[in-house]
Amino acid sequence: MTRLNDAQREAVRHLDGPLLVLAGAGSGKTGVITHKIAYLIDEAGIAPHKIAAITFTNKAAKEMQERVAKLVGARADGLIISTFHSLGVRILRQEARALGLKPGFSILDASDATGLFQELAGNVDKARLRMLATKVSLWKNALIGPEAALAGASDEIERVAATIYAAYERALRAYQAVDFDDLIRLPVELFQNNDEVAQKWRSRIWHLLVDEYQDTNGCQNRMMQLLTHGRDSFTAVGDDDQSIYAWRGADVANLHSLRDNYPRLKVIKLEQNYRSTGRILQAANVLIAHNPKVFEKKLWSEHGPGDAIRIQACRDGDEEARWVGETLDTHRFQRRTKYSDYAILYRGNHQARAFEQQLRAQRIPYVISGGQSFFERSEIKDLIAYLRLLANSDDDPAFIRAVTTPKRGIGSGTLEALGRAAGSRHKSLFDTVFIPGLDGDLTQKQHTALRQFGDFIRRMAARAEHEPAGKVLNDILEAIGYETELFSTLEPREAETRWANVTDFTNWITKKGDEEKKNLLELAQSIALLSMLDKNKEEQDAVQLATLHAAKGLEFRHVFLVGVEEGLLPHRDSLDATKLEEERRLMYVGITRAKASLTVTWCEKRKQGKEWSPREPSRFIAEMGETARSTHEQKNSVPDNDTARARLAALKQRFAAK
Repeated sequence: MTRLNDAQREAVRHLDGPLLVLAGAGSGKTGVITHKIAYLIDEAGIAPHKIAAITFTNKAAKEMQERVAKLVGARADGLIISTFHSLGVRILRQEARALGLKPGFSILDASDATGLFQELAGNVDKARLRMLATKVSLWKNALIGPEAALAGASDEIERVAATIYAAYERALRAYQAVDFDDLIRLPVELFQNNDEVAQKWRSRIWHLLVDEYQDTNGCQNRMMQLLTHGRDSFTAVGDDDQSIYAWRGADVANLHSLRDNYPRLKVIKLEQNYRSTGRILQAANVLIAHNPKVFEKKLWSEHGPGDAIRIQACRDGDEEARWVGETLDTHRFQRRTKYSDYAILYRGNHQARAFEQQLRAQRIPYVISGGQSFFERSEIKDLIAYLRLLANSDDDPAFIRAVTTPKRGIGSGTLEALGRAAGSRHKSLFDTVFIPGLDGDLTQKQHTALRQFGDFIRRMAARAEHEPAGKVLNDILEAIGYETELFSTLEPREAETRWANVTDFTNWITKKGDEEKKNLLELAQSIALLSMLDKNKEEQDAVQLATLHAAKGLEFRHVFLVGVEEGLLPHRDSLDATKLEEERRLMYVGITRAKASLTVTWCEKRKQGKEWSPREPSRFIAEMGETARSTHEQKNSVPDNDTARARLAALKQRFAAK
């Protein structure tokens, strides 16, 4: 506690009613949460298993668990520290029967859910499918059911989405499955409709701590209310100036309305920043002051003014990438820093390509935050579904994906009928295929198609026990005609890319099986660990490339904030008042990632397709105030002698190291 400042200590010790901790960027909010958990145990005498801390990512939950363990030791074992969704799973597993679910219900991942959506939506392109799926997800997160969605549909897209929503819910019920959104929605509906169950869970959680409260959606906000109802013993931690996820359902009004919903609410502001220098914080404060405020706060630090903020005008996107690469490398050489001290942040993923090309040309190592894992690619997940099913025939989501990939005349109608039959008999989908007396549930054609698939899986599972892993997997691919399916349903270039990934995967399985003397079943049983085989990019000494959304929660000594121009940041589709406020918060998040130096770049023109279009610096640059403007904008020119010598020295050093 002696390490905490006065505001942090006050937040830790406050137990008299609900608390909102307004935690500015870099203000040590995780330390407040972990110390408060320790205080609740040591000083308030609350049993660890009566305390729950909720965050948004597994990584954040793991970090919190580790930090609490350092403070309270083995007593941390009884704590609930998890994401909203993990808490939802815990509730659903224990209360499944109250919701009409079997205890072993399946959880569809995003890919499984998309496949089911595709089946129900029919022949629609990917963009429209994403739009329909997003509509349904937002309705679920707002606790709007299919009937209400249809009644409130305002256009044809919403009417179509609401119709698919109803069919999607019927299919989930038939499969005895839930999707990601259901993990929170269903517990909320259960608590609202079953007071006995709600009271049971309230008695289990005496104090609830919720991190990143500005990022909660309507469903998550309602869960917090229901879990704390009557006692109102909670600590909400958040920053309304960093609310940047409205597009996925987050509602900053949840944080703002706490004061109205809880008259006894105590508000404590954490304004001391432990991350950034004075000039960076001044620019952030002046910028965000242009947004209307519910809670006023101003960040400050004891790190001194620090380096001046640099605003750099570039001729075009290619020159911007070249200038950033050269400036970064020169700065690294002069300051003797690591590549991992630097980040290049941008509004949209499409901006990364030019910087990737330039960094590669300059042999500067980099990683891209949020890049898709090899094992998350659609074609690899198709193969993994087969392996999961070989290893565990009770894996219903794997069965659904495998039986419909590639298409073999088994559609949603057949699977719904099979799901109902499985649910009434308390069996897995695979086992139900082989149960006698399904004439009343399935047509002969449906049953024959399912039996053929089931027999195929059984044959392959038998072979997988004693034959080389690579041979069995290749025979599966040949038997199902996967290569033919790719090239008959996709554009040639995409099909070639996906098939190359499949080949890489089968080669990897073959090599792993040979080296470890394992058969395909043994490899498949550890399939959940496959994603861990990807390189841990966080440990590399490399420049970080990331979107501003992906960079939230991270920090870097030196930040290049690029493409800060009208049409990109703020985005051209976000110029109405509410969206513009969120774009300004996005800029604020970018600024406050920087610890020691911040460089902002913009281009005088950019290429769109084959045409060049003139650009203007973002209004946000001017809104950063005199701190940013005091370092005059520079157009690229011949470097001065010192810069030229530094660049030459950096080049010599690089070539000498090779």
